[in-house]
Amino acid sequence: MLQWREDIPVPKPGPGDVLIRVAAAAVNNTDINTRVGWYSKGNNDAEDAGWTGTALQLPLIQGIDVCGHIAAVGAGVPNSRIGERVLVEPCLQEANGAPLSSPWFLGSECDGGFAQYVKVAARHAYAVQSNMSDVALATFPCSYSTAENMLTRTNVGDCDSVLVTGASGGVGSAAIQLARARGAEVIAVTSAEKGDMLMALGAARTVDRSDDLAVVLGMNSVDVVIDLVAGPTWPTLLDVLRPQGRYAVSGAVAGPLVSLDVRTLYLKDLNFFGCTVLDPNVFGALVARITSDQIKPLVAATFPLQDIVAAQAAFAQNRHVGKIVLEVP
Repeated sequence: MLQWREDIPVPKPGPGDVLIRVAAAAVNNTDINTRVGWYSKGNNDAEDAGWTGTALQLPLIQGIDVCGHIAAVGAGVPNSRIGERVLVEPCLQEANGAPLSSPWFLGSECDGGFAQYVKVAARHAYAVQSNMSDVALATFPCSYSTAENMLTRTNVGDCDSVLVTGASGGVGSAAIQLARARGAEVIAVTSAEKGDMLMALGAARTVDRSDDLAVVLGMNSVDVVIDLVAGPTWPTLLDVLRPQGRYAVSGAVAGPLVSLDVRTLYLKDLNFFGCTVLDPNVFGALVARITSDQIKPLVAATFPLQDIVAAQAAFAQNRHVGKIVLEVP
């Protein structure tokens, strides 16, 4: 359950840490999936309900998307960093002054940004020089780094055609922009009422999510699939991939269990990429695209932090395009 608390002490930065005064934090599927136990492969009450398969430590401050300003630094971090406006890399490789044996995610394995302050290792707080508002910048960290990671893993370039499922969501709309920044042609799978907005983001065409992709696009017609949906129609994604095509996935909003004809996988020499942990250079590359204005934010709605229940309810209705952002008092 979500609970509003006003008795939580401000974190103290340890060696190598920065303390960030949070200005804005966006809502993600990850937050809701963790809260309801969706990641559990047993049942939603099981102790494996975190994405790592281990028990969550409750109470937990969630919030993986953070924009804020450095308020204090720990030992070993220059005082000159105080006052920097930063975006926090959501996939953490260091905490408590030491490298992690396996990555943590902000707001899952440690407290996140749905609070006035959060502390992270200084290496994960990236200074950002931009005229965008804090709310606008908060739309980027999780969704856009996830999309950039998928495009990096699949080595998308200017000769590729890229099919994006769930294209109106945070990761999907990010993937459209980031694939276009790489020069690729993008086909967006969405609902009819959201098509024009996705075309404005850079999609070359849209396909209704109720269509049979193999009929509308043709067999062996795209180079890369960026999938955030999975579900019962999943096999058609492999049908439209060309031989030696690349498939990347980081979501399963239509259902995690799919039917795979293994012959399609090996006879077409397809490449599959599961994408959760960020490759080392992904977040830095994303910040560079932000500061050079190669991509733009897409704010669907804003709520004050205290209205997080209403914000997550609005998110669950799936009527928005882009990100829902919480403003922190």
